[in-house]
Amino acid sequence: MLEVEQLHFEDALEDSPHSRHLLLVFEKDAMMIKKYSQNMQNCCQRIMSAQNELCSATQSLAQLLRSYEHQDFPLEYGDSVLAITLRQFATFLDDISSVHQVLAQQFSETMIYPLNKFLQADMEEITTMHEMYKIASNEHEQSISKYMKQTIKKDDKDRVEINREIHANRKRFHQTALHYYSSLNALQFKKKCFLLEPIMGFLHAQRTCFQMGQDMMVKSDIEQFLGNIGSSVQEVHTELAKETQKTVEIIETIEKQSQHKYFAEPPPDMPFIPPNTNLSNITGYLFCRTKQVLLTAKWERLYFFTQGKFLMSQPKEEVIKNPEFAGSLVIDLSDEGIVVESCQIDDRRHTFQIVSSKKTVILQAENYRERDEWIATLNNIIREREFTKLAPAPSKKKDSSGQSTENISAASNTQTGPNQSTVASISTTASSETLILDTPIQFDLISPSEENRAVSSPQSGPPKRVNPFDQASSIVLNPAFDNAAFSETFTTRFLGSMEVKGDRGEQLVHSTIRQIMAARAIHNVFKMTESLMVVSSEGMRLIDPSNNIVRVEFALQDISFWSAHPDNNRLFGFITRNRTLAAPGSTDGKPSEADKNQNASPSFSCHVFESNTTAEDICQAISTATKVAFQALMAEDQYLGEKERPSTNTSSSSSSA
Repeated sequence: MLEVEQLHFEDALEDSPHSRHLLLVFEKDAMMIKKYSQNMQNCCQRIMSAQNELCSATQSLAQLLRSYEHQDFPLEYGDSVLAITLRQFATFLDDISSVHQVLAQQFSETMIYPLNKFLQADMEEITTMHEMYKIASNEHEQSISKYMKQTIKKDDKDRVEINREIHANRKRFHQTALHYYSSLNALQFKKKCFLLEPIMGFLHAQRTCFQMGQDMMVKSDIEQFLGNIGSSVQEVHTELAKETQKTVEIIETIEKQSQHKYFAEPPPDMPFIPPNTNLSNITGYLFCRTKQVLLTAKWERLYFFTQGKFLMSQPKEEVIKNPEFAGSLVIDLSDEGIVVESCQIDDRRHTFQIVSSKKTVILQAENYRERDEWIATLNNIIREREFTKLAPAPSKKKDSSGQSTENISAASNTQTGPNQSTVASISTTASSETLILDTPIQFDLISPSEENRAVSSPQSGPPKRVNPFDQASSIVLNPAFDNAAFSETFTTRFLGSMEVKGDRGEQLVHSTIRQIMAARAIHNVFKMTESLMVVSSEGMRLIDPSNNIVRVEFALQDISFWSAHPDNNRLFGFITRNRTLAAPGSTDGKPSEADKNQNASPSFSCHVFESNTTAEDICQAISTATKVAFQALMAEDQYLGEKERPSTNTSSSSSSA
């Protein structure tokens, strides 16, 4: 059995983002095969044209040789030896011309015809199926949206009509997808023979028709090679016939098994299928309710799935645009007091809600069976997590060095303050020359507004703000920031921050990025704080986009180094010098003597961000801001020097007097 990549027909109806992404890979492969086949067709057409031209030229030469005896040469009489010789040559050329003509005919049948058939039949069929698949998919999406907008009080007659429309569109979409999948799967077999048959036909025609090339063409290795290729092509044809029959049977079986899925709401005459309440994970499309401006609500169709204790979502279009997009966190099912239950909202049918102490998520399923399965599965996950929390804590182990280590999952559940900022420690295998071992990593930012809300929270004790930038919450912002000579704004997401030993070096920044990304993966950290990064000649600010409150501000003299990641052009980091904070009891804002002694050596931190644009643009903006600030400083020093020069001359003259 040949190992050929294939699309799974079972995923055609579900149409998940992952199946769409896999389909995109097959479509890209089909387009590349088409382009390659067209180039091969151009080369073979050139050979065919050259062969036809050779045949025509040989015939013309034979006619020219025969015409010699009909020429009235003044110095030649009757049938000369030259004329007889040329006539014999013309006979030979006629034989060679006939050989070339047969060769051209064989080229047309064995080389040009398979390629034209492959391009005009198979590749055009895939192109047509692609357009039909897009149309069927759009009609399916429109009918689903139309159906989901039906209210409970809507007339049953209209609902039945829309339900029938969904049945027709979904069945059409499923059938189109199945046949489209079948064509793409068959292409993987066909490319293994249709790209070989033209070349094999070319070689066979050369061996058959060119008797003068026997010494060169009739060899055991060529014979063996052509025999092997012929056997392989025949085997592919046999496998294609078997696979075609198998595909027809699978499509018929899947269509029979999917009859109940064509309806959004099963009709009364179909057998009753109870919901499965014993699932531990679930996936599928749901409509999610989001609030808009002016207290209006928007319902958006998203693909939801459970991943451990998290409920995740994915827009279909986002996965197609960005395949690395792993999904967005909707809600953590391990939160305390979380409840999943059905509800009635916006006069919509089959709605349910997930309520926790932090947020409420309202979702809508297509029918009662899907709704009950989602509610039961989410409750199963909640009960399983509660049972895990009640289980005994894992015992500490000792490694080979004698030091005790705990389960890494304990670190991933560590929460700091009301904002749930996860703090982890880097691996002790990091290089001690660049990174500080066992230093904490801060994965979240706290804006001043969030800090104020945390202070007034009645459910927690005295909060402690973990500031990854080592700046006080009462920092005085630079008022000259708004009138900066140079300023650019970028949308960034904070990934993490940790203390480092040095204040510069690309290798240091790249190592820190790797450590933070690895820690996020180990501790399952999905949240990323989005900020507006304003880079100006006065400094750098991170602004909360929801309320335009400045989260943190850096002076340019505190930013010592910046660099983009060499392998990911959206990741970058910069190193800052940590300023010494004033003592809590100090009234003049100066650090105490104890703090001076304790912080005698400067400390540095590296902060890692992800940008919507290329990281090189942000690094270039920081470089430009630094140059502008330096030029302004030099101009100010020059102005002050010129201003002080006359007063110096006056004092010198008075002293002389």
